[in-house]
Amino acid sequence: MTSLHAAAKAAGLMRDWTNAAGRAQQVDDAVLETLLACLDPTPADQPFVTAVVGQPIRLPDAPHGTAEVTLESGTARPLVLGQDAISEVGYHRLTLGTRQYTLAIAPPRCPQPPARGWGLAVQIPALRDDRDSGYGTFHTLANSAAAFGRAGAAALAISPTHALFPADPHRFSPYAPSSRLFHNVMLADPATIGMASANSDAAPELIDWQGALPRHLKLLRSTFDKAGDPVQEAVATYRKEGGFALEAHARFDAIHARLGGNGWLDWPAELRDPTSDAVQRFAADHADDVSFYVFLQWLADQGLAAAQRSARKQMAVGLIADLAVGTDRGGSHGWSSGADLLNGVTIGAPPDPLGPDGQNWGISALDPYQLARSGYRAFIDTIRTTLRHAGGIRIDHAIGLDRLWIVPDGATAADGAYLTMPGDALKTIVAIEAHRTDAIVIAEDLGTVPPGLRDDLAIRGMLGMRVLPFERDKAGAFVPPQRWDASAVAMTGTHDTPTVSGWWHGRDIEWRAQIAGKPDPAGIENRAGERTALWQALAGVGSPPADAPLDQILETVADAPAPLAIYPLEDLLGLGEQPNLPGTTDEHPNWRRRMPAATDALLARPPVAARTRMLTTKRPG
Repeated sequence: MTSLHAAAKAAGLMRDWTNAAGRAQQVDDAVLETLLACLDPTPADQPFVTAVVGQPIRLPDAPHGTAEVTLESGTARPLVLGQDAISEVGYHRLTLGTRQYTLAIAPPRCPQPPARGWGLAVQIPALRDDRDSGYGTFHTLANSAAAFGRAGAAALAISPTHALFPADPHRFSPYAPSSRLFHNVMLADPATIGMASANSDAAPELIDWQGALPRHLKLLRSTFDKAGDPVQEAVATYRKEGGFALEAHARFDAIHARLGGNGWLDWPAELRDPTSDAVQRFAADHADDVSFYVFLQWLADQGLAAAQRSARKQMAVGLIADLAVGTDRGGSHGWSSGADLLNGVTIGAPPDPLGPDGQNWGISALDPYQLARSGYRAFIDTIRTTLRHAGGIRIDHAIGLDRLWIVPDGATAADGAYLTMPGDALKTIVAIEAHRTDAIVIAEDLGTVPPGLRDDLAIRGMLGMRVLPFERDKAGAFVPPQRWDASAVAMTGTHDTPTVSGWWHGRDIEWRAQIAGKPDPAGIENRAGERTALWQALAGVGSPPADAPLDQILETVADAPAPLAIYPLEDLLGLGEQPNLPGTTDEHPNWRRRMPAATDALLARPPVAARTRMLTTKRPG
């Protein structure tokens, strides 16, 4: 082993790995060298040790002896290593001689959903209600959640609500946030606090973000200006509780609104440090603007809380929040706490069935070494924010808990390598926070899955995802849903896959052919064979029908042994277009599609009402 290979291994970079097809792969030395220069593997002063309630405590560097443990509740007592256990879930401090450790004690399993329930997955901006302000807000979500609950749904999985860039209407992807520690204020709605909200005669099929966001921001500013004393007092309390993190985020949004650009990396040098005198002067000179963005965070928080209350009136689980895998390095988190994030690299995925050319998402992620050095504070805060108003969490690209595909800045997705992440610590934190909020955990275990990940998730009570297009045996044949495993949610698709109708009719193939500028006869022929194979797996006999057998597919997936079946709203309605086409930006209208009518009206349509009755009959949980 060369010194480079040894250094890469010590830093957690994987030179050898296996792709989704089972073929051995090896990372070029030049890539390893570039990536290694971006990492700082300095160890933590205070180790973070994980265990499960009732499990004897063992330290990696001190297997025996008597230590002193101070529980999170404040109780202190001696603890015999290798023998004594801790029965209190949480984060505790252990002292052995002059050495201190953090003990993260998880529950035996995460909370579970009610047996045999069903739910829907929605993109919040796509929803409509009896108003039309250009896109759906948290108030729209609250109304829709009530309607879905009345129809029998036990859960409602929503698109990420992470903070974006309110002054930049071009940055609307929910998976490239400015910060995961705050919420998307452009989903805030004055109607949440009983104030007038926008109405528009226009009801476009696609969201015009460039037009809708500035209009909505203007409405929100008017709401802020008109807010009475009770609102101002509530915001003041919220601001005090939010501390430096909230203040820094509001200052970031205010500065970005003034300067524009891609974020703080484009700002004058004196404004790149949130603690600088220049930033303090800006905050003083633009105090009203900063207060406005604090108000927006409060209003967004109120709106999301109201949506979860509305959901829980009818649903056992309520909202399932979506945790994006990373953040934009030029955003609020990168500005206020830049050391938390990996620098010099972006994250993505190697070539796999979901992205044949690989994926470079152009975002950064939490630095595993800095996480350990800080006691995992940034990750704990991220999970707490996500679960603050939710009955569940879906972890996007949960493979990233164990390893991340990192790509040097400016390189293609294929020129990356896996970086080992502290998966045990991260999953323990998720379990602790889910336990505290009684929330279920869904981990997106799709793509190139590391060996043992799914077994580990099942042991912890974290549900994987079994998605119809991907459930195939080693020979490539579709596996009927009745044979899927019971430790995952059952799904017809995700926001990144074609809808049932779109897949059946090859709409995704048409889109990619249009983007490529040439037809794809091989793709069309291959899809015809796949249709036949899927039909035979579901029905067993005969030729596939010309139109998508939507009702039969929905019902068959409902028969899966999964405790929860989740359907994209597009599939419940039989729509042909998907929310997002992976690997595209402007070529496809990603994150711009809207539902054809208000949620109540859609659910009242006879075919849709029949489907929800069927699902509730099969899955009454």
